[in-house]
Amino acid sequence: MGYPRKLTRRFRAFDNFAISFTIINIISGIFSSFGFGLNAGGPRILIFGWIGVSLMVLSVGAAMGEIASAYPTSGALYFSAGKLAKRHQGAWSWYTGWLNFVGQVGGTAATNFAAATFIQAFIAMQWPSYQPTAPQTVGITAAILLVQALANTYTVRLVAVLNRISVWWLLIGMVVIVAALALIPTHHQEPSFATHFANNTGFTNAIYGGMLGLLVTSWTFTGFDGSFHMSEETVKATVNAPRGIMRAITCSALTGLVLMLALVYAIRDYGRAAADDAPPVRILIDALGVHSAKFLLLIVIGAMLFCGLANMTSNTRQIFAFSRDGAMPGSRWWHSVSDRTRTPVKAVWLAAVCSLLLVLPGWWSHTAFTAVVSVNVVGLFLSYGVPIFLRLRLDDFQAGPWNLGRYGKPVAAIAVIWIALSNILFMLPQQYPVTPESFNYAPIALAVVLVIATAWWFATARRRFQGPVSYGSPDEVAAMDLI
Repeated sequence: MGYPRKLTRRFRAFDNFAISFTIINIISGIFSSFGFGLNAGGPRILIFGWIGVSLMVLSVGAAMGEIASAYPTSGALYFSAGKLAKRHQGAWSWYTGWLNFVGQVGGTAATNFAAATFIQAFIAMQWPSYQPTAPQTVGITAAILLVQALANTYTVRLVAVLNRISVWWLLIGMVVIVAALALIPTHHQEPSFATHFANNTGFTNAIYGGMLGLLVTSWTFTGFDGSFHMSEETVKATVNAPRGIMRAITCSALTGLVLMLALVYAIRDYGRAAADDAPPVRILIDALGVHSAKFLLLIVIGAMLFCGLANMTSNTRQIFAFSRDGAMPGSRWWHSVSDRTRTPVKAVWLAAVCSLLLVLPGWWSHTAFTAVVSVNVVGLFLSYGVPIFLRLRLDDFQAGPWNLGRYGKPVAAIAVIWIALSNILFMLPQQYPVTPESFNYAPIALAVVLVIATAWWFATARRRFQGPVSYGSPDEVAAMDLI
């Protein structure tokens, strides 16, 4: 790919799969957004929407996997965008990289903020006199980011081990939660409950309300580009990186459907659960009692913490690669690698600090925090869509060992259409009446990012950034190899 090797290849095929599976994190994603789905479509959209959106996301993963096989670098999406563009390679690469960077930082911030929220919910269940506050949530989030940064600082091998543990935590945790919800309650909903439809969004159009419910699944299926970003640390990356993407999406789709069914059929009082501040916690308490709910809540919190760790690892590799090509302020700092651990330590702490900056508005306004991190999903999926769209336009795409053959273009076309549709949904109003508290700030957050990136591009970047840097021929790069 034209780079001297700085990072050690210690990720096996399972490790590569583990990071994307952990970032997708069905427990974290479903528990964080389940309440929104109860009010935007109900069980019908939660269950059948999960199946439909999973298939669409699988097409995105397959199209990304083809590109990962052809360009297995830490730069991943922005690198491949620069290589696939027919013209203006620097601009395509620039916008893709910044969308991916902001999306990943937002993902780390949002996941850890959710973990802090659930930690406080657990504390309040354990000690009823405890009153959660916004400053306490921000403080807990900051502590989580500190621990995750320390974990990412000390050797990629430790992160790989933690990601392996996280896979089993997720799978065993999912089995425990599902088994508890299936076996302990004396009452479950009737089979026909799967078709129950509810629209509590305030919009009178039921189709619109149901389509908003699809965002539950879309929110969950983010971050599978983590396997792509870890390519330079994965053995046989041209095959194992795309396989990691596909396996992570497939396993998450199947296990997530089981978890979704378990939660839906364990609902006792639909109205009470839908109106609760934390609907999944309310479902656990109603179905299992407080003590069992607290135990299961620990599983959920653990899953969220693992998710945040994997998010930061992926974010760090994107920062490392983007800086290596001179696209970030202080690039020479952020792409340096520790001689002892062979990890981009400075990039780790930049990722942690940027995530903390996004969390800080939550100190005084949850609405402000939502506005900042809402660009997470939009930014990520747009960064997924750009290289796939460019690959679709390219007639002479040089596929890697893992490819879709003649199905490559049709699958890429489906992926681009779905990304466009889902991003429109993410930017539409999600609750009526529209007030400062209920307003969807995703378009504004995205516009701010694009305006800054555009101003920066025309001011200085277009003269110094021409896309991914080539350090020389394969022989020349091998002579520079640091390991």
